[in-house]
This record gives sequence, structure tokens and C-alpha cells, in this order.
Amino acid sequence: MVVPLLSLHVRSLGASPTVAGVVGSSYGVLQLFSSTLVGCWSDVAGRRLSLLVCILCSALGYLVLGVSTNVFLFVLARVPVGIFKHTLSISRALLSDLVPEEERPLAIGQLNTASSVGFILGPMVGGYLSELDGGFYLTCFICFSVFILNAGLVWLFPWSEVEASSTRSSLRWDENHAPLGKTLCDRQGAGTTPESLVGEKTPRAPWAEVVSTLRAMKSLVLSEMWDIFLVRLLMAVAVMLYCSNFVLALQERFGVRPKLTGYLISYSSALGALAGLLMGPILRAYGHDAHRVLLHSSTLTFLLLLLYCAAPSLGVVVFSSTLLSFSTAVGRTCITDLQLTAGGAQARGTLIGMGQSVTAVGRVIAPLLSGVAQEVSPCGPPSLGAALALVAIFIMSLNRPRYGGDRSDRVKSE
Repeated sequence: MVVPLLSLHVRSLGASPTVAGVVGSSYGVLQLFSSTLVGCWSDVAGRRLSLLVCILCSALGYLVLGVSTNVFLFVLARVPVGIFKHTLSISRALLSDLVPEEERPLAIGQLNTASSVGFILGPMVGGYLSELDGGFYLTCFICFSVFILNAGLVWLFPWSEVEASSTRSSLRWDENHAPLGKTLCDRQGAGTTPESLVGEKTPRAPWAEVVSTLRAMKSLVLSEMWDIFLVRLLMAVAVMLYCSNFVLALQERFGVRPKLTGYLISYSSALGALAGLLMGPILRAYGHDAHRVLLHSSTLTFLLLLLYCAAPSLGVVVFSSTLLSFSTAVGRTCITDLQLTAGGAQARGTLIGMGQSVTAVGRVIAPLLSGVAQEVSPCGPPSLGAALALVAIFIMSLNRPRYGGDRSDRVKSE
């Protein structure tokens, strides 16, 4: 609801375009550095506490944003939101704690669908409220109220059952760890879950647990998971380049008005939300082989980007955008699942947080690359995105023996 209105509001407070741009980028910088730390903290302190703190701090940020009357208060309000707005990442980690590995992509896909519906409805509600007197402040207060409602739901959730289920799942995976070698717990020289570490006879301080987990994660990422995060970065930048000048490119190539382009973007977002519901049938058709699904969806994304660049008519653009919304949504779900599979049963929050940090790096890189490529042609950014997607496909093809295979067979054999 609030994000589409931020640039207009900061300009109304008297900020210059340059200041507005710096303020806008500050949120991404904060997310870049806080994603991994908050995810690691959720592994150490537990999902409930971390989720509650993130929700309440985000609510505080939107409350301050709603009463901001100058640029200083506006920037101050964005700080807690930039640091603590990781509720979706922690929710993904919680889901991965609760469901069996073969059902995890479906659960994450359904969560992505629910969040996508929010991204579709939110701008519509925010745009309507912004036309009222004091609309921005009313929108911020409603957003604050929604966060408080979510905090109440988290508090009332039957966490005793969730924690017991999560602990049993983690213990089961300690015995049957991921196929890529040692799990994070093995690297730390322990066979217990992060929750059980808190209750040991000689507990360490939370910050020490966080540092220990991050050190173990660094070793794991550099030795076994570098290719997964590199593929995530390449595909994220590829899609961001496609989206970066979508409105401008359609206007220059086909004379499409921004209003019609907005409808097309909403249409594509709605289709992307539906793609999460199809993860179950897709995975069954592929024998629960997430790597093969990711490879094929990335290949489809590459081909569709090329088709979009060479589109002779608006109809071809609509066709390519329709399929791109499916291929990118499926790819996002599969790359998250591969991260969790490669990292084992431990420190799922840290893994997801690191993935979000990689995506944040892409948000910094993509606008720079888009500006340079757009100097060449309106199709420059998506053409560069297709090239990056091709590199990602090449990396996945080289490492296919490590991740390929029928997951359900692996689980049964274990």
C-alpha cells in the first residue's frame, strides 16, 4: 500500500530528486546488510521471537512514517523498516521447518502466491486512499494496524506444537542430512538444532551463536553453495533488467500509454501469483527434481527474453510477458528450495537471509547496468538480461550431477 506512494511523499516534503533517490536506495542498502543477520538471529533466538520483533519494529517504522512532516523523520522511519522487515523470509524458514522436504517447494510456492496477492491489492488500495485528504497518513496508519494485527496472530499461534514439530524434523534430518556432504551442524561440531543450543548446560550468548553460525555458513557457501547463489544473482539481475525499462520500452517501441502498461504489469503479476499454486503438479511431473525444474524454467526465461526483445507487435509482448510471469515465479521457488536442500536441516533462516542479501545486491547492480544498456537501445536491458540468464543456465548445466536426481527416491533411500 505504501511503497508506490513513497517517492511522491518525500518530494512533497521538499526533497530534491537526488535526495529522494538517495533516501530510496537507503532501504535497499539496509536490507542488504540486515537480511543475513536477521535470518541467522531467527535460527538462534527462535522463529516466534524474531518474527514478533520484526513485525513490531516494522509497525513502528510505518507509524513514524505516517506522522513524518520533514525529510529527517521520513528517513528515520525507513531505518527500522529497512532493518527488520524480513517477515516473509522468516515465514519461509518457518515453513521449511514444518513441512517434509519433498513438499517444501509447494509450500513456499503457496506462500509466494499469498504474498503476490498482497502486492497486487496493496497498490490498488494505497492508490485509492492517496486521493483522499491526508491519504498518505491514512495509508500508513492502516499499514501499521495490519502489522499489529499480524503480531497478535503470531502471539496467539500454538507455538508449542510448532516448536515440537520443528525439533523433530531437525533431528530427523541430522540423521539423514542433505546429499552435498556435511550439514551446518556437522561443521559446527554438534548434532543439535539451534533451539536446543539455547538450552544446553553451558549456553553461549546470542551474539556468539550468531557469529558462530555465520562463520560456518561462510565455509559452507564458499565450498558447496557458491554456484546456487551465483545463479540466484544472475537470474535476479536478468529479471530486474527486463522490468527496469518495461514502461519506457513499450512507449518507445509501440507507443503504448503508461496506463495500459500498468494494466499489463498487473496482469503479469496476477499470473505469477497463480504459478505458485501449480508447483505441486509441476514437481510431480519432474519427480520432485527441483534442479531440473529450475534449469528448464531458466531456459524458458532466456528464450522469452529473446522473444520479447525481437517482438514485432504488442501481441507478442503480451505472450512473452504471460509466460515470463510463470517461468520467473517457478524459478524463484526452486532456487530457494535448492538453497535449503544444499544447506541441510540447520540454519534455514540464515540461508534464506543470505539469499535475500544476494537479491539485494542485484537491486543495486541492475539499475546501473540498465542505464548503460539503455543508451544502446530500448531493448538493451532485456538483451543483457538474456545474456546473464544464459550464463546461469551454463553454470547449472555444469553442476547438474551434484543436484540432479529424483528427490523422492533420495528420501526413500535415506
